[in-house]
Amino acid sequence: MKKILIVNRGEIAVRVVRACRDMGIPSAVVYSDADRASLHVLEADEAVRIGPAPALESYLNIDAVIAAAREVGADAIHPGYGFLAENWRFAKRCEDEGLTFIGPTSDALQLVADKIRSRETMLAQDVPIIPGMLSSGADMDEYHAKAAEMGYPVLVKASAGGGGKGMQIVREKEALEAAIEASSRVAASAFGDDTVYIEKLIERPRHVEFQVLADTHGNCVHLFERECSIQRRHQKIVEESPSPAVDNELRAKMGATAVLAARACGYTNAGTVEFLLDEDGSFYFLEVNARIQVEHPVTEMVTGVDLVRQQILIASGEKLEFTQGDLSQTGHAIECRIYAEDPRNNFLPSSGKITLFREPQGPGVRHDCGIYEGWEVPVHYDPILSKLIVHAEDRDAARARMKRALEDMSILGIATCLEYLWAIIDNEAYAAGETQTDFIERHMSDWASGTASEETEHLALIAAALSLSTESGTDGAVRARTPSPWDTLGSWRIGAGGGR
Repeated sequence: MKKILIVNRGEIAVRVVRACRDMGIPSAVVYSDADRASLHVLEADEAVRIGPAPALESYLNIDAVIAAAREVGADAIHPGYGFLAENWRFAKRCEDEGLTFIGPTSDALQLVADKIRSRETMLAQDVPIIPGMLSSGADMDEYHAKAAEMGYPVLVKASAGGGGKGMQIVREKEALEAAIEASSRVAASAFGDDTVYIEKLIERPRHVEFQVLADTHGNCVHLFERECSIQRRHQKIVEESPSPAVDNELRAKMGATAVLAARACGYTNAGTVEFLLDEDGSFYFLEVNARIQVEHPVTEMVTGVDLVRQQILIASGEKLEFTQGDLSQTGHAIECRIYAEDPRNNFLPSSGKITLFREPQGPGVRHDCGIYEGWEVPVHYDPILSKLIVHAEDRDAARARMKRALEDMSILGIATCLEYLWAIIDNEAYAAGETQTDFIERHMSDWASGTASEETEHLALIAAALSLSTESGTDGAVRARTPSPWDTLGSWRIGAGGGR
């Protein structure tokens, strides 16, 4: 590849830029008006304005993306996650334009994006699926009949959905019609497709997913599991590998099923096969996420495999560098997603200027970051700021390291979920590995933030002082990531003989 255009923003765009740099491949990024001073713009070799702040007019504008690729002379596009990453029409446009889409083919994307078709495909391969409809209901009577056959509770889901959008839990017959109508409205708004179906609700499952890599030469492997059950509003916030609920026998069985599922879809590149794991050890296919996952670093930490590098190599036509037998897990990794949201105020998104930013450091600590001190967090996009990942010899050691890393991290000027995440990792149920998908509801519903520590108050005063004393940049200027040491020393000069 001569040059890769990264069609995303934030920490994932920075992550891909750095992978390109490691591989000696020039990178370019796109940015909206709200992101012209963002970290991914500062890190990349080139940056192209793609439109106004709204995502529909910038990061989701396919014509503008293709034009940007032509402008910088890119021959490949990496979509990151979110935005256009799983849009089969965008992948098809790249194929038609002679651009390499770093991901699966448009045909595979179209298949896995349709939850009903993918369930049919899995069923044909004897992959266990959650009992439910294999098509949208023709009328309300059909939904009622299927729900009665399965037994309540049931889950209403959007066929083209993702991220929990449009999902409705129904525990009694009288609530089914309203849930279907509400889910259909959300699906039409979010995905342009109002098709919904119902499946049996699995109570208190675990969300366990398997990372897969498949090249264009017929080779496919899994890179073991990630436990992603700690979720709030159907969004993952803490992930880990290995799963505390998966032993070697179950791991081998689920991994083989994940590879079978990927092959059944004609899948290539990096992807994730997601399962629900029941309390009795039964597991059911949930969906295929056809992209790099937010939580991919925990897999990288325990396997030593750079997944973004593998994405690029596979898209370049290379064969996988390893077989299943070459892969193993070492130690334990945990990831916490750092969001700009206020846990004291119903997790409302928080925007504004980051007045102080201190990153945790030390052995086994990794921080995939999309922010810097002095940056203005915009209101227009997903509020994820960064991902904090730790790796240690076992789960207890990883928990201790994550708690310390969260304590060492400071972000002032906006609200974040750092305290909330620390409370999760410190929770006795989490320590015991009781990480079902209802963890937040069962164990964190009565969480209350502690008062600010003396150190936090001291840091806030320092941040305020630095903010007031720092000169504003000129219009159109892109500020440096952080003040240099020379900016904070005051008046100084270098004199003869080392004098000051």
